[in-house]
Amino acid sequence: MSGAPTEIRLKRAEQLLEVAFADGARYRLPAEYLRVESPSAEVQGHGPGQKVIVAGRRHVGILRVEPVGNYAVRIVFDDLHDTGIYSWDYLRTLGAEQEARWSTYLAELGARGLSREPPRRA
Repeated sequence: MSGAPTEIRLKRAEQLLEVAFADGARYRLPAEYLRVESPSAEVQGHGPGQKVIVAGRRHVGILRVEPVGNYAVRIVFDDLHDTGIYSWDYLRTLGAEQEARWSTYLAELGARGLSREPPRRA
């Protein structure tokens, strides 16, 4: 589809990943958004309609970004989730559809009575 990004920059203090492509597309993808949209089977399920709504990740951070061949990166989050492989095309899709996906996510949280805030410890 679009090819490899020309730049991937982890902004730890801002808890986001900046991704730029040769055609000028540039996205600022928050860690929370990347975590709840992880391409892993744990989040996406194993088939259509099986996506899991991940709540309580407002403060999640990114520990590191690891290359996977010449086609993707693995993002290791500080909640220890590390099984998602983010292909170049998926990163572009997440950027291009960020507003719509985030709105859908927030609506799903609300419909289920869930929160972006982590559960309080007793």
